Amino acid sequence: NVSGGGGGGGGRIALGGGAGLLITIVALFFGVNPGDLLGSGGPAPGASSDAAQIQQQLDSCTYEMANENTICRIKATTVSVDSVWSDLWPEYKPPQTVVFADAVNTGCGSASSATGPFYCPADSTAYFDPTFFAQLRRMGGSDGPLAQEYVVAHEYGHHVQNLTGALAKGQRMGSQGPRSGSVRVELQADCLAGVWAHHADDGPDALLAPITEDQIASVIQTAKAIGDDTIQGPGSNPEGWTHGSAAQRTRWFTIGYQAGDPNRCDTFATDDL
Repeated sequence: NVSGGGGGGGGRIALGGGAGLLITIVALFFGVNPGDLLGSGGPAPGASSDAAQIQQQLDSCTYEMANENTICRIKATTVSVDSVWSDLWPEYKPPQTVVFADAVNTGCGSASSATGPFYCPADSTAYFDPTFFAQLRRMGGSDGPLAQEYVVAHEYGHHVQNLTGALAKGQRMGSQGPRSGSVRVELQADCLAGVWAHHADDGPDALLAPITEDQIASVIQTAKAIGDDTIQGPGSNPEGWTHGSAAQRTRWFTIGYQAGDPNRCDTFATDDL
């Protein structure tokens, strides 16, 4: 499944089929700084139970293994996202990434797998429990490669926002409502994930094999499925939105993917979200 060349001689991540996605998930999906939803104080239960095993797996990863192994795919995607952002923005400084099982202590408090993937600005770290992707499948979604990579790229988008000050700006603008700071932050992270996808399969050192239209369509369908209005269902109240509607999330990922230009991702410069 690995195409020739790229990845510093290690091959590219060959993305799987572009099956459609239908995902219903909690509002924390692709979250940032879960705040009071994360506990404070003592060790998170089970925080280190599988840490050694996960680290051993991470240490043994190759790019070829990323085609079949979720933990290695997370690691390979972080390498790709770091590479893209380092090329686009010389001031970029990579975040830390923690792959955990069950629970983890963070600079934002303790978190469990139920929190979903998230980025903590207090310690500049993105957190992923790989079992989350199986949860998506059980809920009728997909744990396909590009869907997983989209999750990683979105959380790294929050790190870019932390570096640029956009994250702090959004937090000052409020956490709920159709034009709230939270919605603007999440839509911008979707757009920045699209920017990564635009560049991820370019050049001789790209880690990804060429992305197909079907694979992009699967991400678009994911964005629709995790919109606030989709999650809330009939009678959705925009005043309670925190991440943006299905149409908004789709629109901003598409803007980033088509343009490949992070300057097109300024969700703070418009009320036409």
